Amino acid sequence: MTTTTPHIVLPRLKKLLEDGIAEDLHAGAQVYASINEDPVADFAIGEARPGVPMQTDTLNLWLSSSKPVTAIAIAQQLEQHNLELDDPVAQHIPAFAQNGKEHITIRHLLTHTAGIRIVPYHYPKDSIERVVQKICKARPEPRWIAGETAGYHLHTAWYLLAYIVQSITGQPYRHYVRDHIFKPLGMNDCYIGMKPETYDRLHDRIAIMSHFDDGGTKGNLTDTESEKAWVSGGRPGGNGYGPMKQLGIFYETLLHGGDHNGARIIEPETVGLFTARHREGLHDKTFQQTIDWGLGFLLDSKRYGEANLHYGYGPLASDDTFGHSGYQSSSAFADPHHGLVVAIVCNGTPGDIPHRTRMFNILKTLYEELNLT
Repeated sequence: MTTTTPHIVLPRLKKLLEDGIAEDLHAGAQVYASINEDPVADFAIGEARPGVPMQTDTLNLWLSSSKPVTAIAIAQQLEQHNLELDDPVAQHIPAFAQNGKEHITIRHLLTHTAGIRIVPYHYPKDSIERVVQKICKARPEPRWIAGETAGYHLHTAWYLLAYIVQSITGQPYRHYVRDHIFKPLGMNDCYIGMKPETYDRLHDRIAIMSHFDDGGTKGNLTDTESEKAWVSGGRPGGNGYGPMKQLGIFYETLLHGGDHNGARIIEPETVGLFTARHREGLHDKTFQQTIDWGLGFLLDSKRYGEANLHYGYGPLASDDTFGHSGYQSSSAFADPHHGLVVAIVCNGTPGDIPHRTRMFNILKTLYEELNLT
């Protein structure tokens, strides 16, 4: 079943996504793109959950596309002189200094060079506070030089960053991002940790993230990530929910120097600082590719000779493109060279290689159809 909304549709891209539904790569998709804040694509196809059409206002799981929101929350603390990028994490979380971690800084967390990638915890049972306690007791990875050794930190660094924001502001992280990022920008349907009563109200609008195997055959269709405990738990590095059009507003704001319709969340100089190359030319031990990073933002890294990168922005994105992608599902970014913002999610995780191929082709087709080649 495929449905479209009466919004701006790119026919070649729509057909590609429909083919993905037929091939059991995903159940549906949401697409938003704008050039200089003028929408050039805004549509939804397929199903959000069995029998329920995907709509442009469906709340989809962002997974790691959530991470830049935490980065901007830290940027706000930097502007307010509540922290410095080279502050030791232990300056804000004293217990973190255990077991040789006293030299790890906030900058190391934001650039995935801290060396604390793997710390077991149980989500959604463990709160942010409980996860931070476990991270504080952990040891850095052996032979890891903070700031020089690189490897994508899936969750740990983002729990620490969110906890720092909580400690400084006195607000639970999920409330802080709603009050200081989402609501000012009009991202009213976006959450990283939804109140249980809000979940009850919005449940029917939340899409299921379907899971498929690496062979492209329909596998484990589950709604674990749309259950109340998961949605309300608030995992700061991967538990954002909202329509992709509203995530697009976040990137339009950054392209506009931190301002959206008169609502300013950060200053232009801070946008430039956080989206500049702070980690450059380092081999990523998690992704096994050379990938550059800003402060919480993944930067286009085709300059190193490999076009189909983990969390990449396709073969036609400009060198100054910044953003983040989500595990086998989403991509959201800004391409300043073209004034382009893209926010896309496919609600199906088909395996690493099928997804990388899928997103590569999606983004290639989008650029071609917009004549941005």
